[in-house]
Amino acid sequence: MNLTLAAKSQLIRDKAKELGFDLCGIAEADFLSEEKERFIDWLDKDYHGEMGYMANNIEKRLDPRLLVENTKSIVMVALNYFPENTQEDSEAPVLAKYAYGKDYHFVIKEKLNALLEYINQEIGETQGRAFVDSAPILEHAWARKAGLGWIGKNSLLLNRKLGSFMFLGELLIDMPLEYNTETYLDFCGGCNRCIRSCPTNAIVSPKVVDGSKCISYFTIELKDEIPEVMKGKFENRVFGCDICQDVCPWNRMVKPHAVEAFKPNPEILSLSKDDWFAMDAHKFGKVFKNSAVKRTKFKGLKRNLDFLNE
Repeated sequence: MNLTLAAKSQLIRDKAKELGFDLCGIAEADFLSEEKERFIDWLDKDYHGEMGYMANNIEKRLDPRLLVENTKSIVMVALNYFPENTQEDSEAPVLAKYAYGKDYHFVIKEKLNALLEYINQEIGETQGRAFVDSAPILEHAWARKAGLGWIGKNSLLLNRKLGSFMFLGELLIDMPLEYNTETYLDFCGGCNRCIRSCPTNAIVSPKVVDGSKCISYFTIELKDEIPEVMKGKFENRVFGCDICQDVCPWNRMVKPHAVEAFKPNPEILSLSKDDWFAMDAHKFGKVFKNSAVKRTKFKGLKRNLDFLNE
């Protein structure tokens, strides 16, 4: 079957939708010249804090062809994770919504590998790899290039229908395809709600986040003790932070996802304030067995809880 590039690309987008992805776009693998200066400046200002890995493999981050040899196309996908229900106790430590259900890394990776298998079987033999927040790839930049949305002032990808509560993933393949050439318009306008609402002032300017001031950084990435200067600024966040997303007007009308694996674990949503602070290692392992929260381990979560409770 001799398919045109356009036909191949459409088949990929159709299959991605069939697999449950909400968005799929394709970009030509190239050097991210526009992002280079901004990224280097971000590193020079130490906005990555103790995330030393961000300063590694800089050239690969800017050019995926160095990451996976012979890469020609980047197939970007997005999956809505906005939940229908949230935590029941309004006084309980607040968990980022992305951690309510099954760890997204496994869910999306499985779907991407199924998409790669489909490409090989139905479209043409190709070599490639699937990634989900697991490689030196500037995902938001590639998602924008693939036409999935625009970069909001909180540096996250925004889409008019899905808002920003989206997981991203990508396939890097050596198959030429038809590429997105249209730039998704920026619909943030004069709105600065995300900037004004960040309790730690981590959004230092539109689209620039000082990662070393972000609540998500302190509660997930930071391995040392949380600085005392941050006392009283977390707004009860214990793992991750959704504040800049919760206040975004584009997230007001987002419909809840329909992904079975992302359905909130009832045990997580029903945890009371007392349950959280009385949690031991056994309870932690049971409740967060399949959640991304396990990344911080009980020791990390206990540190965060102690910080909120002091």
